[in-house]
Amino acid sequence: MSETQAQHRDRLIDSAIRAAGSDDFGPATWQTGLEIYLDDLRTRADLNEVGVAVADDGIVGDLATRLRLQQWRTDHPQVADQEIRRPIVIVGQPRTATTILLDLMAQDPANRAPLSWEVEAPVPAPRTATYDDDPRIAQCQAQFDFVDELIPGFARFHELGARLAQEDVRIFTGDFKSMQHALQFEVPTYNHWVLHDADLSEAYAYHHRFLQHLQSEHAGERWLLKSPAHLWSLPQLLAQYPDAIIVQNHRDPLKVIASISALGASLREMTSDHVEVGRLAAQYSEDICLGLDRALEARRQGLFSEGQVIDIRYQDIRHDLLAAVGRLYDALGLELTDDAAARMRTFLEAHPGDPDGSLKRYRFADTGLDEARLRERVREYQEYFDVESETLD
Repeated sequence: MSETQAQHRDRLIDSAIRAAGSDDFGPATWQTGLEIYLDDLRTRADLNEVGVAVADDGIVGDLATRLRLQQWRTDHPQVADQEIRRPIVIVGQPRTATTILLDLMAQDPANRAPLSWEVEAPVPAPRTATYDDDPRIAQCQAQFDFVDELIPGFARFHELGARLAQEDVRIFTGDFKSMQHALQFEVPTYNHWVLHDADLSEAYAYHHRFLQHLQSEHAGERWLLKSPAHLWSLPQLLAQYPDAIIVQNHRDPLKVIASISALGASLREMTSDHVEVGRLAAQYSEDICLGLDRALEARRQGLFSEGQVIDIRYQDIRHDLLAAVGRLYDALGLELTDDAAARMRTFLEAHPGDPDGSLKRYRFADTGLDEARLRERVREYQEYFDVESETLD
């Protein structure tokens, strides 16, 4: 007899409790999301054997991390006194060069970006004395190397590295209100709930506690954060971080949809035997347009104070990335030191991006979407932000 969803859920929760050695999850804001997510995984995701294992391991890992964070906070109550001041938050649609912008700015020692290894294994709190040689770095890198073996070529779509900066969407998985889940698996009910019905202020409260933990024993001059997912929840972001400085990347939405569809298909091929680019594109086209609408609404309603948001266009980044970073620093009122600029150049030389053109694996035509109809749908966004249309392959 196969186990029920309740039995499945309880088994995963028990596994997390055993792994963490604690049963205090803190605020119960994660439970509804987990329930909806599990239901979609069982009934909609069409997972193969590997997919079931990956999904279960991810849930147990996220729950165990939540438990460990809560226990550490109980044992170290001073963590709750940490203040998060004036973070720089990079937003923008996926595939608009937000990742390379984050990676470059993270080379500046003044910017404290959450690195992948400390997001994957945050307890005990990272310490300055061992930050560059913590044994968790090698452990995390081994996991990423295994992913690259399972999905050959995926790193060309989205580079994985223990020492690379990690985006906030990964932190939100611990509260089960994350768009990462909908990229990784076919979970439409959960995705709709996250975008339309979930109380995302709860996810940002968890995110705040996570940052407090990370900086408690290794602080920086300022936080540097990034996630395209913030674009769908700008009011909640600013409610949690009212003094945040927002950097919004812009690119032709039709190119974004084609590119994120390719990324999603590449990621899902490991966990499902039935992956259709057209289905992904249909979902992403709706989600992307919703994000554009909300970004436009935020501007028109005056959500940001003067100088609180800075716009960057993809074409400017593509033309001269380092020059674009320099202009961004000027707009932020920050000094780009010679040392930081040199570190950025070194990083760019070591991480040239996608020289083989793997991101052109799918043409826009392969999405099955109506180009003219979709172009009209995003016209208002493009006109407002002066975003040029690109040639569609």
